[in-house]
Amino acid sequence: MRVHSLAGVWEFRQAGTEEWLPARVPGCVHTDLLELGRIPDPFLRDNELDVAWVSDTEWEYRRRFDAPGDLRSEVKLFLVADGMDTLATVALNGEPLGSTDNQHRSWRWDVTDRVREGENTLEVRFTGPTTAAQAEQARRPVTSVADQIAGAPYVRKAPCQFGWDWGPKLPSVGVWRDVRLEARSTARLADVELRQVHADAGVAIRARVRADRWSAVPLDAVLHVAPPDGGPPLVARRGIDGEGVLEVNVERPELWWPNGYGDRPLYDVLVSLEAGGETIDARSFRLGLRTIELRQEPDEWGSSFRFVVNGVPVFAKGSNWIPPDAFVHRVSDRKLERLIADAAATHQNMLRVWGGGLYGSERFYDLCDRYGLLVWQDFSFSCSVYPLDEPEFLENLRVEVEENVRRIRHRASLALLCGNNEMEQGWESWGWAKHEAEDELVKLARRVPALRGLIQTPGEETRLPDWEALKAAYERFFHRTLPDWLSELAPDVAYWPSSPSSNTPFRDANGHEQGDAHYWEVWHGRKPFTAFRSCLPRFMSEFGFQAFPTAKTVESYTDPEDRNLTSRVMEHHQRGRHGNGLIVAQMTDHFRVPSRFADWIYLSLVLQAEGIRYGVEHWRRHMRRVGGTLYWQLDDCWPVASWSSIDYNGYWKALHYFARRFYAPVLLSVLDEPPRMSVHLTSDRTKDWSGTVRWSLETLAGEALEADERRVTAAPLSSAQVLELDFADRLDREARRGAVLVTELARGDERQALAVHPFVPSKHLDLGDPGLRTDARCEDDRVVVRLRSRTLARFVEVTLSGAPDVVFSDNYFDLPAGRDVEIACATPPGWTAAQVQDALEVRTLYDTYAGTGRR
Repeated sequence: MRVHSLAGVWEFRQAGTEEWLPARVPGCVHTDLLELGRIPDPFLRDNELDVAWVSDTEWEYRRRFDAPGDLRSEVKLFLVADGMDTLATVALNGEPLGSTDNQHRSWRWDVTDRVREGENTLEVRFTGPTTAAQAEQARRPVTSVADQIAGAPYVRKAPCQFGWDWGPKLPSVGVWRDVRLEARSTARLADVELRQVHADAGVAIRARVRADRWSAVPLDAVLHVAPPDGGPPLVARRGIDGEGVLEVNVERPELWWPNGYGDRPLYDVLVSLEAGGETIDARSFRLGLRTIELRQEPDEWGSSFRFVVNGVPVFAKGSNWIPPDAFVHRVSDRKLERLIADAAATHQNMLRVWGGGLYGSERFYDLCDRYGLLVWQDFSFSCSVYPLDEPEFLENLRVEVEENVRRIRHRASLALLCGNNEMEQGWESWGWAKHEAEDELVKLARRVPALRGLIQTPGEETRLPDWEALKAAYERFFHRTLPDWLSELAPDVAYWPSSPSSNTPFRDANGHEQGDAHYWEVWHGRKPFTAFRSCLPRFMSEFGFQAFPTAKTVESYTDPEDRNLTSRVMEHHQRGRHGNGLIVAQMTDHFRVPSRFADWIYLSLVLQAEGIRYGVEHWRRHMRRVGGTLYWQLDDCWPVASWSSIDYNGYWKALHYFARRFYAPVLLSVLDEPPRMSVHLTSDRTKDWSGTVRWSLETLAGEALEADERRVTAAPLSSAQVLELDFADRLDREARRGAVLVTELARGDERQALAVHPFVPSKHLDLGDPGLRTDARCEDDRVVVRLRSRTLARFVEVTLSGAPDVVFSDNYFDLPAGRDVEIACATPPGWTAAQVQDALEVRTLYDTYAGTGRR
């Protein structure tokens, strides 16, 4: 095989104009125009509104090239496009090759007789995705998420690019992945399916090989497996006539484990095709040997929903993944790895690739395999009604599904293939379909006017005229067609029809007895954080609370005059309906109202982290019943107020630091029902864990009123109450404002956790100036900061001015009076200890009361 890449410098222009401009492939129109200075940066201020026209417009790209003679001398020559975004016609030397209509798949054209000696011209003409979507919506209306560009479900590209409640409306246009010429003369590997069979005698690795061929020359397929320890390779060879199966047996396999459960050894697998002793094609894989099961068994609460890896039940600790940039081609390897590494650094072991975005790149799955992050993979459908009864649309989906599943099915990290996001729930309870009891409810509401305020009156929704056909098509596709395809494509990977789902069409899709659940009442329903404790699902795959980005990121997209919560720019970068108001309302339940903009940002970060902590600690305490928690969401696609724990610039929000604590393998948590405090110990360890729990009832100034410690042992994969404390006789109403419970978990001389538990909301604590003292020193390649407080310091935020991307070992932590805490970070290149000390800035909750600012 010979390959000639056509990536690099192209030309583009707006259709109907004369001027050709330089373009970059992979890329898109927005970023090409931005680089040329033809549009403002859509991420700054409200510039997004000024570039909406880009997605409405037709664009032309072209590339002139000379095809090397050795390519043209081969029997077959193909033009391969790994990603076209999205609706385009393609021509070579003025002759049409075909059209594209799916961002999620690749395209291959036979150009054997069309590439000529000398200069060739490849031309791509793109239709504006917004224009196309709206035309389809006019032909046959479908339902999609609120405030999204109408007709988005018709266009097979990332749904969120048409607008979401955290994302901009910037549907991209362009060649977003590699384009190349591939020349072949004998045959090529059309498909390689790797499977592993675990038995007492070892693990059999099987490769089913299928070849396309253009010659009668005999072919050999070779399977070469190199162990991770550098031992001798295992090799199998056989002749094939189009298709064949090869197998090797690994007698002493090194097993792959999720993050926190063991190592992640990967076997290097090479499958090659030979003719006459010469390799004519090959594919390489990295394979982790493991078993993964989605275990659903009847129990006292309904039916379990738990992932089991190598026979060990795993409590899934993770988050939801969205595309890390609205312009996905510019997500660098460095940014991608940092996001994955940052998830693993907070003890996460699962990412849910959400259905409103894209399938992951090869690099994404490489990193998940390497860092031990299980992948819950949604197919790219979300919160919408799709035309699943139209044959042409279904055929497009068939190719999309086949290509992506074949690409990722061997991955060690792949735990689940899920049909869609929230669409079953939409059909059941969002008014997309008429409920069987609806007519009776309407009559009842008319007879009893008092009921009208308790229920949303049925019949008021504007339903699609053909909703019954579309609902039937939904059930047919996600409960029959898609699982049938997957049983052939990936028989070893579990399938789940929707998230949330009970696995029974349109029956209790978001229930808590079986399947997974999404819980949004704390955000959309404005319930208090304690409401998280009212629900016990079998698996919590979505829940969240918003915060603003970090202060440095807010500064990056605002001008000074924009820095007010209700400025047009701050509201433009808030896509959740009533989002800023919901943050403020919840904030007033917990904190005093600040006067400065910077304190609003800081308090929103702390508020979000506290809310998610409430939920995760509760569900981990009930790990026998709950199989996992995936908070919404890990990352952002642009700078915005959102549910993320890492903002668009990669800066850790308070939630991400909290995740490092509430996802710790051994968790000490408190069920606070003041004046009662129940102390619980939760362990994900597969062996007994022993340590010491210390507690102290103390004043904010550090005077111990009562204290004790207890040796504890946590059984493997368990959660149990270890202490029940009741201070009703010790603390009257007045005293509760000046006292807290401090808990610590230690192993030997090492303190592993420290937390503060007030008896009143933080806004009612009698906090004083903590008089924080800081001391920074450099040790080798890291900075160590020691902090000490005169009185209780809540939610201590530490930053280095001039180094906003620094990640500390801990942050946004409580520091009780009289205790020392040391945190560390990598030393910024070239910095000295004195520079670090000068750049050190600290903020606490008290500073938002007193208006003293950062020190």
